[in-house]
Amino acid sequence: MIIMGIDPGTAVTGYGIISVSGNAVSWVDSGVIVTDTAKPLSERLLIIYDGLSAKINEHSPDRVAVEEAFYGKNVHTTLVLGHARGVAMLAAAQRGCGVFEYSPREIKKAVTGNGNASKDQVEYMVKTLLRPGGGKMRQDAYDALAVAMCDFYNMGRAALLVNKDK
Repeated sequence: MIIMGIDPGTAVTGYGIISVSGNAVSWVDSGVIVTDTAKPLSERLLIIYDGLSAKINEHSPDRVAVEEAFYGKNVHTTLVLGHARGVAMLAAAQRGCGVFEYSPREIKKAVTGNGNASKDQVEYMVKTLLRPGGGKMRQDAYDALAVAMCDFYNMGRAALLVNKDK
């Protein structure tokens, strides 16, 4: 099974791909899609859509996990982030992938055991658990891998709950 995690953003969108075989998880691919912040939002969204679509076509994930928007004090930022999330979800849904959403707190808790973990702690655990190749990566790519890992852990927990009810 292939899981893609997405850390959406209009300036930088991170993506991470993991492979699952039983209880074993391994790194497949990760990186970022960077847009020019001087360009109109519509053009930036198209770049994100095209970039994610290419990665989805390349790896054919079974599941795509997307980080939910963090609702901070700046409503405009949250709204703009919602556009990037929508584009990511559309790219996945158009290709028949199951789409799942997780809050930043859920992701941190799944990967580090602490819902209030720092970005450095998340990066450390992703490096420890997946040993991603390709040298130094941007934080957004580590975050996207953490989203994929969160989906893997939640998928396993959901299966345990279903089997428990039988």
